[in-house]
Amino acid sequence: MKQFRLDLWKDDEYTYAAAYGFMPNVRAFLHEEDDSVRRCMVMVPGGGYCMLAPHEGELPAMEYYKMGMNVFVLTYTNDITMSVPLKRQPMEDLSRAVRLIRRNAAEYNIAPDKLLVCGFSAGGHVCASLCTHFDDITDPDPELNAVSNRPEGAILCYPVITSGKYTHIYSMQALLGKEPAQEELDYFSCEKQVTENTPPCFLWQTLEDDLVPVENVYLFAKALKEKGVPYAQYVFPKGGHGLSVASLEQFKGWHGGEYVCEQLGKALEHVKDNTAVNLTPQRREELMQQFFAPKEEGSGQNAGPAREMPAPEVLADMFADVHSWLELSRIWFERFI
Repeated sequence: MKQFRLDLWKDDEYTYAAAYGFMPNVRAFLHEEDDSVRRCMVMVPGGGYCMLAPHEGELPAMEYYKMGMNVFVLTYTNDITMSVPLKRQPMEDLSRAVRLIRRNAAEYNIAPDKLLVCGFSAGGHVCASLCTHFDDITDPDPELNAVSNRPEGAILCYPVITSGKYTHIYSMQALLGKEPAQEELDYFSCEKQVTENTPPCFLWQTLEDDLVPVENVYLFAKALKEKGVPYAQYVFPKGGHGLSVASLEQFKGWHGGEYVCEQLGKALEHVKDNTAVNLTPQRREELMQQFFAPKEEGSGQNAGPAREMPAPEVLADMFADVHSWLELSRIWFERFI
């Protein structure tokens, strides 16, 4: 396996005020056993636009790698302080990643017309935003701007879709601030932005998700159907938010891909030093308690008798239907892409 990091922007192109030295990037995982031209998957982890979740990056990326794809994990702009609205930056990070990968398709042994994106939760919103707004994102690099940023397909896993009644409010606050204009809310309410040119989409969610309501995928599926865009939709009856691949490996305590937390780590150092940009005292206190306060034995949510978790094998069996989304998505995209 060939692995490398590729930064997405030049220093003068990337101006996000709360980056703290972070640069959006992709990590590549490429097959080396032969020169086969392969499908490509760009993995986009979630985290409420405040951080990125490692188990929604490299872990599912490796599942697609095993299917024979060359894969990339995107570390895009996020803001744990929620003090500098992200606006279009995460979407533009993904757009730039798609263009860079396509431009280097021959070097990476990928078919440029078989590039897909896969996003979880807020990462699903990043993917859905690109799928509905690819044609109004202008890249500052003229050479890259001439390269298509439209994915050939998207896999959206318990995605944030709407800015309306069923939204995940904290994702929208990190993205747009606490008092966004209605025009901005409509722009990032992806079900309102679907067109006939939106790429085919594979959607899945669980009924029991209490963070991102299942109505998000219903709204997007309805909009895709109305515009004649091919899609598949699966809603599993059991399981909360953030299940990722729901595999035995995951439930045994998989660790890896912490590189997606790079910006989080840099921002927290500024929180600790009280040098973060536009950080309110209230938010600083919240973050200090969350990340830096000593944990007293017997305190917090786990106070009282410890709740015994089912064994990993039991969990894997319990969520075997959810785990099937990987194979279902493979069957689906091989029909269309």
